[in-house]
Amino acid sequence: MTRFVVPAPAQPSLPTTGAGRFPVRRIFCVGRNYADHAREMGHDPDAEPPFYFTKPADAVVESGAVIAYPPATRDLHHEAELVVAIGTGGHDITETDATSHVWGHACGNDLTRRDLQAAAKAARRPWDMAKGFDASAVVGLIHPGPIGDAAITCTVDGVVTQTARLSDMIWPVPAIIAHLSRLVTLAPGDLIFTGTPAGVGPLLPGQTCSVAIDGLTPAVVTLR
Repeated sequence: MTRFVVPAPAQPSLPTTGAGRFPVRRIFCVGRNYADHAREMGHDPDAEPPFYFTKPADAVVESGAVIAYPPATRDLHHEAELVVAIGTGGHDITETDATSHVWGHACGNDLTRRDLQAAAKAARRPWDMAKGFDASAVVGLIHPGPIGDAAITCTVDGVVTQTARLSDMIWPVPAIIAHLSRLVTLAPGDLIFTGTPAGVGPLLPGQTCSVAIDGLTPAVVTLR
């Protein structure tokens, strides 16, 4: 038995629609993957290939949680996303073979400290503290199997703030998996947040945010 000098961290995991839980290894997030959101943020959606940032595995929050409004921000934003759960790892995966590496899908909310992100961008510094803070990755139940084109919607206290279709992605899921697998070796337990449509906006203490995708269980979080 390995002897650790400090207590070993618990394995982050998420519930699935079956009997078991999905162990979370890493969280990769695709930036600006919907043209309308890219324009919303002041960028040309046709100018660049996909790019990525990460969140720590223990940033995951299960749907239905009540979380504290995060520190060091006055501008917390929601970002509705499709989350892809990797079940079979690989490197240099082809687009044709990409979906065979997917275990399932879930609704997700990439919570963002937008003011910190804006400051980091202005200073040409990394986004880590804007994106990878505690409880920043809200994920609903993971459904095994494939998903087709579907509507994605975000509501805040029942008011729709974001709506699009998964087919509106600039880079569809197979292309994301293929491109990302040329940069890192994907492994079972990896999650990929696939980007958000236009309409990102603020969340305030006391508000409830729900991300819904047709055929999946919504990801719901309440701020206190």
